[in-house]
Amino acid sequence: MNILSIQSHVVYGHVGNASAVFPLQRLGCEVWPIHTVQFSNHTGYGAWKGRVFDGGMIGEVLDGVAERGALGRCDGVLSGYMGGADIGEAILDAVGKVRAANPAARYCCDPVIGDVGRGVFVRPGIPEFMRARAVPAADVITPNQFELEYLAERTTGTLADARRAVEIVHLLGPKVILVTSLHTDETPADAIDLLASGPDGCFRLRTPKLDLSINGAGDAIAALFFFHFLSTGSTATALSRSASSIFGVLQRTVAAGSREILTVAAQDEFVSPSRVFAAEAV
Repeated sequence: MNILSIQSHVVYGHVGNASAVFPLQRLGCEVWPIHTVQFSNHTGYGAWKGRVFDGGMIGEVLDGVAERGALGRCDGVLSGYMGGADIGEAILDAVGKVRAANPAARYCCDPVIGDVGRGVFVRPGIPEFMRARAVPAADVITPNQFELEYLAERTTGTLADARRAVEIVHLLGPKVILVTSLHTDETPADAIDLLASGPDGCFRLRTPKLDLSINGAGDAIAALFFFHFLSTGSTATALSRSASSIFGVLQRTVAAGSREILTVAAQDEFVSPSRVFAAEAV
């Protein structure tokens, strides 16, 4: 399998492509990364060095890949944080070129907008771009609860509310939706839920809540869910495999007391999770 991943990149730590590429490679996937930025570290540290690339650079790099005759072998495009509308347009242009070369290729968009407790943290215009342009173009999306509520324009206090919100967002275009970090009135205080909906049904998966605040886990689970869905065609299987792997990595990160997610040290979790969580139809 070949996946084109257009995301940010950091030298130290693991977010964006630095979080998504290696897990996919560990599973035997060939990844073609295009970086939208190159920073020394993720912005959660409060200070960083590096540069943001523009949409034109993304187009140039993709054109070089196209000249190798490779786009017809691309099975999917993955995107995450978009620094500006020009980056978003370049990503959608890349998706269009890949689909023209391989109509069977799928696009997975992680619609990064904000988070519960933090609100919107992307640049002005990006939330609107996600809802109007990126999400309708995607086959698969992986919003968190805050982003689901923004896209659906409704709150998700109950599981029924969350399911209805997912149904509304399906109408925007994506056939498969993974909702991460979901907490409703049915979620125990010591647990966290994920909800996935696709052609084969709607499924919930619950894991213990871990005591950590870490960057990069969302980028990794989006990549893993996309890979497993492309590999199996099963929403439930993709949910179980991706969530189990990320829980294992995060559990080992907590045990090590690490500030950064242990993407490399805990890599066996991507192939054989220590604990497997089952997806339950809801």
